[in-house]
Amino acid sequence: MNIPVSLHIRPLTVADAPLLARVSLQAYRDHYLHLWHDRGAWYTQKCFTVEQLATELADASSRFFLIYAAEKPVGFLKLNLSEPAQSHVKAGYVPPADALELERIYFVRAATGQGIGSAVLRFVDDFARQNGKRTVWLKAMDSSTDALQFYRKNGYRPVGTHRLDFSQMKEEYWGMVILGKALPE
Repeated sequence: MNIPVSLHIRPLTVADAPLLARVSLQAYRDHYLHLWHDRGAWYTQKCFTVEQLATELADASSRFFLIYAAEKPVGFLKLNLSEPAQSHVKAGYVPPADALELERIYFVRAATGQGIGSAVLRFVDDFARQNGKRTVWLKAMDSSTDALQFYRKNGYRPVGTHRLDFSQMKEEYWGMVILGKALPE
């Protein structure tokens, strides 16, 4: 695996829920509070409490990883090994049976722009192959031009669209792009 020496990616267990909650809240607050009428209070309470993350960590069809740079936690990712029951199907995108979903990839502000994200995507590709997956897919906000450019640079192509409907979120941020990447054999 081609990961910079100072980068370490560690799988998480239910016991890691408090650490994951701290890192996820920091990363989310660093980048996404502007999306919400309530500055993200509803969403962070829904998704990033120790209890909620412990429940997700216990799900055998998902894997969480903590990303360290220079021995400090700088981000996390969540991978779904089997097709989740999500709204992507309504958007007309049905992932192949051998697909892995990259549901979340978040970094604290200090870790952005350092090549860590590309290294983590290489890790995701390797993890997918090791688990018999031939496609990786994800959803990104259509208003996040930097993220979309980053994913395209790393081989992802648009395969569909989706629209969120969180009343707490500002409507101009409801649009999503579904991106997919076929993994070379």
